[in-house]
Amino acid sequence: MPDVVWSVLIDSHRRAMLDLLRERPRTVGELAEGLRLSQPATSKHLRVLRDAGLVRVTPDAQRRVYRLDPAPLAGLDAWLAPYRRLWNDRLDALGHHLDTTNEET
Repeated sequence: MPDVVWSVLIDSHRRAMLDLLRERPRTVGELAEGLRLSQPATSKHLRVLRDAGLVRVTPDAQRRVYRLDPAPLAGLDAWLAPYRRLWNDRLDALGHHLDTTNEET
């Protein structure tokens, strides 16, 4: 997984943009309005997301429509998989412990 994905996702505004784009493609204006950011600030964040390959842009007349490209997140998901298994195993063990504790009382 490229380190650039980590550095891009550190910013809360960029994560919020990805959340909005997960719902549907949006214009810069829609994103700026939804995040209560200026259009220049929104465009700056979108450029970082685009350079990292997390969003794609499509021109539509004078507007630019941005959409999420989840492919770069696959590496992050793969990296997190063993940690999810660890948590699932621990939660299963806790559930088993609680079940046996309830049966004993």
